[in-house]
Formats: sequence, C-alpha cells, structure tokens
Amino acid sequence: MKRKVLLSVIFASAAAVSLSSCGNSSSKPTLKVFNWGEYISDGQDGTLDTIAEFEKEFDCKVQYDLFSTNEEMYTKLSSGSVEYDVVIPSDYMISKMIAEDMLEPINYDIVTNAENLMDRFKTTDFDPGNVYSVPYTWGTVGIVYNKTMVNGPITSWNTLWDSQYDTKTLMFLNNRDAFGIAEKLLGYSQNSTDESEIRACADKLKEQKAAVHPNYVMDEVFDKMEIGEAAVAPYYAGDAVTMISENPDLDFVVPEEGSNVFIDSMCIVKGSTQVDLANEFINFMCREDIAQANIEYISYSTPLQSVYDNLDEEVRNNKIIYPDDDILARCESFVVLPNDTNQLIQDLWNEIIAE
Repeated sequence: MKRKVLLSVIFASAAAVSLSSCGNSSSKPTLKVFNWGEYISDGQDGTLDTIAEFEKEFDCKVQYDLFSTNEEMYTKLSSGSVEYDVVIPSDYMISKMIAEDMLEPINYDIVTNAENLMDRFKTTDFDPGNVYSVPYTWGTVGIVYNKTMVNGPITSWNTLWDSQYDTKTLMFLNNRDAFGIAEKLLGYSQNSTDESEIRACADKLKEQKAAVHPNYVMDEVFDKMEIGEAAVAPYYAGDAVTMISENPDLDFVVPEEGSNVFIDSMCIVKGSTQVDLANEFINFMCREDIAQANIEYISYSTPLQSVYDNLDEEVRNNKIIYPDDDILARCESFVVLPNDTNQLIQDLWNEIIAE
C-alpha cells in the first residue's frame, strides 16, 4: 500500500521496471521481487540501500519491480505475463492467493527472524499460523487534509462528499478502498456481500463525482497534497506521515465512522525457481538492523517487537503510525470476497469511473 508519487506513477504506467541489479555475471542467481512503490529503504538521503545490501551479502542480483494496487499485482501474476519470487500483497489478497494455490509455504528453518514478530502478528486471520506469509508492515486508512484549506478539524468520511471542496477532493483509484469508504460512511461492513448494500455504496460514490472529478488517484496524492493542490484525500497512515513531514499544514485522521486496518506481508510465489533465496530475502527483511532502517525510512508501522522497542519515543507515541485501541476498535480488516461480489464491485466501479 504505499507509495510516493513520481516514481510509482512512472512505474505503474511503464509496467514492471527494474530498480536494482548487481553485477553482470550470468552465474549469479536473480531474485525477482514485486512490491508497492516507495515501500523500501533505497539509499536516498543517506539511508540504507536495502536491495544493494542484500545483493552484496548473498552474491546475487535482484530484479525489483513495482505495482500500484493489489489487483494489478494479482492480475499480472495470475495471467502468467510476469514471474516473480517474492511479492508483498495485503491481507485479503493473500487469502485469495492462498485459496488459489498461488503461494509457497514459508520455510521457517530459514526465516528464523520471524520469531521477533509481535504476538498479535504471529498468526493472522487471512493466513492462520503465517504458513504462507510474513508480516512486513501494517497501518490504517484515513483522511489526509490541509488545515489551511478546510473549515475546522476533519472527523468524518462525509468530508470527501462536501461540495465546498469540489475539485479539491482526491479519491482512491482503487475499487476495494473506495467501496470500503462508502461502506463505512453508510454504516455497513467493509466486507459486505449484500448486493443492495453494495449498490447503495455505488450510488454514494456516484454522488461524489462532482467533488472528485478528475482526481481519482493513487500515488499522485503525494504531490497534490504536498504542494497544496488538493484539500482532502483518503490515504494510508504511513504515507501521511511522510506527507506531513514535507508540508506541516497537513494532518491525518481516522474518521469517526471507522476504517480499514491492513497488514502487508511478504510471500513466495508458487513455482519460484529461487525458493531458498526468497526465504533468505524475507529473513533478511526481518533482521533487526535491516528492518529498523527500513521502517524508519518508509514510516509505516512495524510488526517486529524489537524494532518497535528501538524506535524513538516520539515515534512510538505517534497515533498516526501506532493508533491506540480506541481508533483500532473502529477499524476492520478486508477479507477476500466471493467472486460474484468482486465482479459486482468491479462492474459498478467501471460504471462510476466511466461516467
């Protein structure tokens, strides 16, 4: 789920683009990694170049490519148009991929650093026992808003429908997140399979068109919010922290109606020719020094206990990154939906975007 603007837009439009490789020797194994844009410490501003460090330690090459949504990643893998060893999807998509036999089990004889996971992440609803996945980060979805462009503090998802912010409102170009917002606003579960509720959400999203058009975005939210081009936008908490650091006029809230809490996890694709190296990569990403450098750069919430313990007190107490129980009690995680529900949402979303 994250995800800064310029690079990920380029990569999303150009499909998969390799960011890093080491050496030219054909004798070196190549590990193919598929991740969200700007979701790893990459050596900018003196930070750790995670991929380069892995290549050096394991004498390998890494083809590191980006996707912008879970659905894009799934479509490319399921179509057979791309091949990867490690992917980092979100909870509900991992559940879908497990059901469709798309993932290899994790080898915990290699991935020993997973022992450092917080108790709440040692098993998940979407992958009980973490058989096929190892949590990478977690966080919430909320509203990023410009305090100089809105009237008072934001408290509700209704703000994204407020006519006073017409053309200054951004909205997810992602049907699951968009419908999830409408579901919370209307008092439904974000995992509803009720056709009447889903159609009501579609009608609600159509009402929003005047305020949003043409600002359906994903990573573009960074530039638009940071330079003051937009007033309000839904986005992910970790990225909100990055945006606020660039523009102190910005703030973030999980609306009173509730929201989504997500876990992104590292998985190995079924049929990978580099299974052992893929497990080594996951173990490497869970290693305390690597995970510490990584999480401090991307500003997402760590599932690793010692990494959390080592964070500055100011970061640990930041409710955007580490929301309290009251906030989390208003949130729910996405689960995989039945195929007919997914198709209905996709068809209705296509109508919304096309209008």
